[in-house]
Amino acid sequence: MRAVVQRVTSARVSANGRLLGQIGRGLLVLVAVGGRDTEVDVHYMSRKIRELRIFDDGQGRMNRSVVDVGGSILVVSQFTLYGDCRKGRRPHFGAAAPPESARPLCERFAELLAAEGIPVQTGRFADKMLVELANDGPVTLILETPAGSAG
Repeated sequence: MRAVVQRVTSARVSANGRLLGQIGRGLLVLVAVGGRDTEVDVHYMSRKIRELRIFDDGQGRMNRSVVDVGGSILVVSQFTLYGDCRKGRRPHFGAAAPPESARPLCERFAELLAAEGIPVQTGRFADKMLVELANDGPVTLILETPAGSAG
């Protein structure tokens, strides 16, 4: 499982001119499911993002989590994070999970975050979306579950 995590002051996602989700201070998480990912990977990634200390404390150091600051999370599925561009000029997406297995894992990921009391908004799986954000810092991190299964 891969995720691009951006600390934001605001973010929103829409499709076909219709607002799907919007948050203020928090995290925009672009998430992709790999072909070998399981529920274990989803738990690992949700815990990692929930506990990630990337918000400033009183001394200006990144020492607080999204939970600590009372922030929200906007989750947007983005299979293109598995785009392999090493050969040729067109990305190959063979490592991404097919939609029928990726969708439930993406939905479970958002559910696990919300179950911890974090306000969570989402995009619409497999839809063409417009994502707008105000990256705070800017702070952008790339996360990936450990090779094989996360533990």
